[in-house]
Parts: sequence; structure tokens; C-alpha cells
Amino acid sequence: MAIRDFLVGIGMVFVIEGLLFAAFPGMMRNAMKNVLESPETLLRGLGLAMAVLGVVLVGAIRYGS
Repeated sequence: MAIRDFLVGIGMVFVIEGLLFAAFPGMMRNAMKNVLESPETLLRGLGLAMAVLGVVLVGAIRYGS
């Protein structure tokens, strides 16, 4: 069941990202340019924060009452 949930999650990321690129290609291009110009420490911090938020969200959904 865990691998199935993981694959569903990856699929949802693809769907959301694909829709964003299809609907707002200019904004996505600008966002990617901004990411390329951002310092690595900022990107690491944001990446870690998003990973922790994702784990908390999944835990709350899966194990919350």
C-alpha cells in the first residue's frame, strides 16, 4: 500500500505541475529564472521546509482522527 500511495503522490505532482505549465507558461518561466538566481542556502531552506510540511501533512491525513 505504501508504494501505491507514493506513486499516487508523484502522479499528483505531475498533474499539478503540468497544469501550471499549460495554464501559465510565462509565469512558470519567470519562476524558474528566479530559482536559478536564488542562493543555494535559500533553496535548501525552502526545500527542507517543504519536505517537513509534506511529512506533517501526510501524517495528519493518514493518522489524524
